[in-house]
Amino acid sequence: MRTELVWEGKYDEQGNRREVDAAACAMPMQRIETVDEPRQQAAAVGQMDAFEEAFNQIREAPPHTNLDYQFRNRLIWGDNKLVTASLLKEFKGKINLIYIDPPFNVGADFTMELAVGDAKETVDKDQSTLEMVAYRDMWGKGFDSYLAMMYERLTLMRELLAENGSIYVHCDPTASHYLKVCMDAVFGQQQFRNEIVWSYSKPRNSKQKWLAGHDVILFYAVGESNTFNPQRVPRKVDYKPGYVRKRADGSEWRPEEGGKLSTDVFTDIGNTYHMPQAERTGYPTQKPPALLERIIKASSNEGDLVADIFCGSGTTAIVAERLGRRWIAADLGKFAIHTTRKRMIDLQRTLHAEGKPYRAFDLYNLGRYERQWWQKENLEGADEEHRKVVLDFFKAEMLAKAPSPLLHGRKAGAFCHVDNIDSIFTRAEATAVAKAVAQAGGKECYCLAWEFEMDLRQHTAALQKEPGVKLMLIQIPREIMEKNRTGPPPFLEVAALEAKPVVRKGDYQRVVDIQLTKFMPSLAEVPSKELEVLNQRVIASGFDFIDFWAVDFDWQPGKPFKHHWQDYRTRSDRSLKTVSDAGYEYPKKGKYTACVKVVDTFGCDTSITVEVKL
Repeated sequence: MRTELVWEGKYDEQGNRREVDAAACAMPMQRIETVDEPRQQAAAVGQMDAFEEAFNQIREAPPHTNLDYQFRNRLIWGDNKLVTASLLKEFKGKINLIYIDPPFNVGADFTMELAVGDAKETVDKDQSTLEMVAYRDMWGKGFDSYLAMMYERLTLMRELLAENGSIYVHCDPTASHYLKVCMDAVFGQQQFRNEIVWSYSKPRNSKQKWLAGHDVILFYAVGESNTFNPQRVPRKVDYKPGYVRKRADGSEWRPEEGGKLSTDVFTDIGNTYHMPQAERTGYPTQKPPALLERIIKASSNEGDLVADIFCGSGTTAIVAERLGRRWIAADLGKFAIHTTRKRMIDLQRTLHAEGKPYRAFDLYNLGRYERQWWQKENLEGADEEHRKVVLDFFKAEMLAKAPSPLLHGRKAGAFCHVDNIDSIFTRAEATAVAKAVAQAGGKECYCLAWEFEMDLRQHTAALQKEPGVKLMLIQIPREIMEKNRTGPPPFLEVAALEAKPVVRKGDYQRVVDIQLTKFMPSLAEVPSKELEVLNQRVIASGFDFIDFWAVDFDWQPGKPFKHHWQDYRTRSDRSLKTVSDAGYEYPKKGKYTACVKVVDTFGCDTSITVEVKL
């Protein structure tokens, strides 16, 4: 007999405990971007030697630290169950600290208000289809589904943590007691260290209960000797700036060096309402840097590896970088990845300008996601039924005798391919579809998918030349999963982008920049009620929907995108260049390929290649 927390799915029909099959979830990761912004800008204008000399000077670590600045941090787009399982091969037992802030409110609204252009107008952004299906799956059967999801991820994270490692799980009182018992089962009741209460002001209104004004953070260790550095709450003393006192031994003491030891009740850290406007991302789950700073300082040392697999707006990674820690961050949402990438590039620029060291980071993704909630619940798990529903809404004819298993329908003379519900449309699939269309004597094909692999546009442009097939990438709208829907929702093609090289006049005429000439964003994540108005706005000025763009001036097929130059809007500065000012100097005359990546207001990205002839 034993006391335990039981949820539906914990045991199979024979009463055996269901184990977490990490091997079945592990997948190869694809590195799609490499970001070392100051270094790559220096390389673009031929100043690499001077940059390396300066950087080597500022990154010299004190003798007592172990800062490996050759380590490249990782930002990963994907389902965190698959991400954690995929990290085990390289990082099992090597992560020193994990902080996660999983969704814990079953009625949460993830709609965000985003600025357009100069910020005089705003637009709502919904969750992506991938996030929405995952979230429904997470809460499909209430806390049973939630606990099953968390148990699997906690078990995998336990394997990633070092023997001196710790984990902090952020939750609210509606979930904390369930998660406490769940974490006891995974880490051992004796490894529980603290239930941290983060008490913040501006509590939510309530008429039938006490006002809610705190979150709970559960702190567990892996081994008996976990890293822990006691933290002090800054002393609130009304001294004049620069006030210094002398100790008995003649050394100096400043009031900010004092302060009492922090307890497990944090009352001195406000929420995001107290942050400067420029530091707010608009992300609904953003946490204040001071909260993460206290946790990271307490449970890791400089050079340690910190991870956050529900990274949201990226605050954990930002603070870890500032404090000299290595980091791995992951999220399922493209907008989360985009927000984190932009904030991290901004931090790289700031640290470099301040003469402080920083690490480069790479962006990875996984090629496949297990998104089967709708299929299992409504379509009895059949791919053919799923394709029939999609084609019906798309007003296309389903092929009775298809010339290839990859071709499922026809519309206006073009073939239709409907991707599986549990996968994303990848480069390899695009190549296979294009070959199937060519062999069937076709020239065009609508490729309908729930999600598309990042950087797919440049690949489909190559397929239009060889084998000579035009692939039109169409986002399957989330609305087709709504119950009792009969009318077709809008089916929209992913973003269209055009750009051209600008050769700067000079003695050698090998200095080049890139000019954006056209951009039409994808409105796939825009609520239907706003589509008509936004379509007109896009036609008037598509550039207003560009949030970020970057150029790899010497792009190589099959290699990660390198950020030689980029420009982006911030909450305080809404201006955006449409012509780069990198002044990239090529080594000699000839033909080169530049790649242009644009990320729109909604976090969706598209890339094209631009031929440069010198």
